[in-house]
Amino acid sequence: MSNPKLEVLTPHNSQLIFIDHQPQMAFGVQSIDRQVLKNNTVALAKAAKVFGIPTTITTVETEAFSGHTYPELLDVFPEKDILERSSMNSWDDQKVRDALKANGKKKVIVAGLWTEVCNTTFALCAMLEGDYEIYMVADASGGTSKEAHDYAMQRMIQAGVVPVTWQQVLLEWQRDWAHRDSYDAVMAIVREHSGAYGMGVDYAYTMVHKAPERTHSTHKVLAPVPAK
Repeated sequence: MSNPKLEVLTPHNSQLIFIDHQPQMAFGVQSIDRQVLKNNTVALAKAAKVFGIPTTITTVETEAFSGHTYPELLDVFPEKDILERSSMNSWDDQKVRDALKANGKKKVIVAGLWTEVCNTTFALCAMLEGDYEIYMVADASGGTSKEAHDYAMQRMIQAGVVPVTWQQVLLEWQRDWAHRDSYDAVMAIVREHSGAYGMGVDYAYTMVHKAPERTHSTHKVLAPVPAK
């Protein structure tokens, strides 16, 4: 293929890396509401688990400065080793490079803090030195100001990084609602994390398709909407 970026993301061509989703890093984020940032990050992680995407989690100076990774993110991957580093640039760490290589996928989806530092340096070096294609999840990443995030995204885009959002990645992996093996799990992520879209799904299930109402006391799982 002359332009690999024309190839859509699939569960077979993608890997994912989370960079420094830690409290001290999140404290400095001003480009996106921090709770929205956490919601989007956890949703992306759940999507990766549904589709069996090879996933790397890396942290910087956990005990000395940054604190531990979001517990909600760790809950999605309780068995995952966390790759600890000292460098702001994850690419500088041999453990991270080895993990990416072992995953064997050229399309690397990235979410991290901060956009203008850890994300940008990793993306540029991974493309230059590792020959990877980088897909930057803009709404599961954050910068120290809106300008810092936006200009970092622009700089990376000019260098060849592909900007995406977490829900875009989820639906690109799903691709076809006839893929029943992942349908229910994808809808569960949508209902919990996709805001108005998720509310619309709940409405359609209960009001249009007359599925039982889900309640906090029973935690009923709504029946899936039949695929067209």
